[in-house]
Amino acid sequence: MIEFQNVYKIYESGSHALRDVNLHIDDGEFAFIVGASGAGKSTFLKLIMREELPTSGEVTVNNFRLSRLKRKQVPYFRRTMGIVFQDFRLIDTMTVYENVAFSMRVVGKTKREINRRVHHVLQLLDLQGKSNRYPPSLSGGEQQRVGLARALVNNPSLIIADEPTGNVDPQMSHDIVDMLSRINEKGTTVLMVTHQHELVHQFHHRVITLEGGRIVSDTGRPLHTEQVSLDATADVTAGGVRV
Repeated sequence: MIEFQNVYKIYESGSHALRDVNLHIDDGEFAFIVGASGAGKSTFLKLIMREELPTSGEVTVNNFRLSRLKRKQVPYFRRTMGIVFQDFRLIDTMTVYENVAFSMRVVGKTKREINRRVHHVLQLLDLQGKSNRYPPSLSGGEQQRVGLARALVNNPSLIIADEPTGNVDPQMSHDIVDMLSRINEKGTTVLMVTHQHELVHQFHHRVITLEGGRIVSDTGRPLHTEQVSLDATADVTAGGVRV
């Protein structure tokens, strides 16, 4: 579960990255987050991952109230989620198997548990024949699937995919979202940030649109559009900074 309650984020530069964001994503939902560059998508994700804290308001993720987390609790919180990055972030000197297994080693799983789970996830993503290969020898699509395997291996309740299709071709983009959809069907919550509207139209999931740090549309929840319009006008009058 992800919940934003009256969340604002203002950086020291004065930039208003998020403005009065209210949002609830249930366990087991799949939601696309869309918006132009500077709409607030990156800040939105940073708050969910607890890389940043809101200036005001409350963010709750997987039953953790993030403003109340102590520093030593943050790693335990992050173990409840898997993250898929646009730029893969694989370790080139480790094999596919080792890249995926690394996520389990850092949380203290046994060698037997690691071996069983890694082989299962690699098979799920059609990577079983690549386990001894190194990332530089793989295609972009294969590297992204390894990134997805790494995100899945600890069986998280939430997958965050940050522009996971940005560096692959259209067919592989479709395949990645299809894989995420199938994972979602098994009960995992999926939150995917993308700028590829054609992908959003191909898959019938909830779509949340950010603009100027506000949620301006949400196919999963009704919005008070008149209030959004009035607030936006007030920002222009007050000379607010849009990012």
